[in-house]
Amino acid sequence: MIFRLLALLTLPVLAYFLVKSLQERFSFSPRQSRILFLIVAFLLVIGVLVLLGRLPIGAIFAPLGAAFAFVLRFLPTVLRILPMWQLFKGRSASAKPRSDGQTSTIRTEYFLMELDHDSGNMDGSVLIGNFSQRRLSELALEELLEILNECQNEPDSTQVLVAYMDRNYPDWRDMSERNTYESSEPDTQIDYKLALEILGLSEPITQDDVIKAHRQLMQKLHPDRGGSDYLAKKINLAKDFLVREFD
Repeated sequence: MIFRLLALLTLPVLAYFLVKSLQERFSFSPRQSRILFLIVAFLLVIGVLVLLGRLPIGAIFAPLGAAFAFVLRFLPTVLRILPMWQLFKGRSASAKPRSDGQTSTIRTEYFLMELDHDSGNMDGSVLIGNFSQRRLSELALEELLEILNECQNEPDSTQVLVAYMDRNYPDWRDMSERNTYESSEPDTQIDYKLALEILGLSEPITQDDVIKAHRQLMQKLHPDRGGSDYLAKKINLAKDFLVREFD
């Protein structure tokens, strides 16, 4: 009895780790992960009950057969209604007012950067090195230059920090031993979750949401408005990826 109880209690744990592994591999959205967790947990519970003889196999196949017959009967109606529902859902989402205080995040090896959509301000946390766990806004320019020297061999981190200092310390290059920092192409490896973070979006989204978030960020972080080429390329990369999801 105790063994069976422990087996049932461990099922949600097994489902969690299975879903987490699949999420990391396929970059599911949080909503997709929750749905997958419920499905996996349900299937595990049903499987154990069948193996223990507490649930007859017929109790599984009978509802599945009934559900399949129901789907076949009403499939034409569902196919007619689905486009109308998607159109209604898209218009409803677009009509919702955009909330203030929206932020985007960009993670590199050295930094977790935050971009405020309303003001265009940047800040972030140092992840590794001598100034680990410190906020960039808490550091003096001399300390930022030390970090720049630390991360000079990691192009993404270098460009993010250069963008931050260009915005907050326009004359910082006069204090640096190097006057120029070569721009590098942003990492083109991107997935659904990362693209949402860069544009500051969360599920559910529409194509209009993506375009609006991209436009708002570019208005604040475009190179002609005090931003940087690196950040602009990252934002464009995220927008292009998400827009392709609607094709």
